[in-house]
Amino acid sequence: MAHYRGSENKREQFRRYLERAGVLDSLTNVLVALYEETDKPEDPLEFIKTHFGVAHAEAETLRLEISELQQKCEVLSRDNEDLRNRVSVLETSVTSSLSQCCTLLCRYLLAFTAFTVRASPRR
Repeated sequence: MAHYRGSENKREQFRRYLERAGVLDSLTNVLVALYEETDKPEDPLEFIKTHFGVAHAEAETLRLEISELQQKCEVLSRDNEDLRNRVSVLETSVTSSLSQCCTLLCRYLLAFTAFTVRASPRR
């Protein structure tokens, strides 16, 4: 009886392993596709192999696409960082220039006010 429970436990562990890996879903999908075929194939095993292989090929294509997109993302992240640094430098430059302009404008206004006060007739 203990041997029966041990093998039952192993089966359950194996079933959970297949379920977590998505194997049961894939097999179910292929079997459902076979069931829904109106013209049943002469060789159902070949049908299963073909349709199961299609899912694998699609997965490989998606892996390649993910790899390419990750590389593009890295390039764009570097470009983004470079642009952020350039903006920061430009902001600093604009702030400095604006400060200098304000200083010059204040000096000009003070000089103009002083000139206007001296040039105005006294009453």
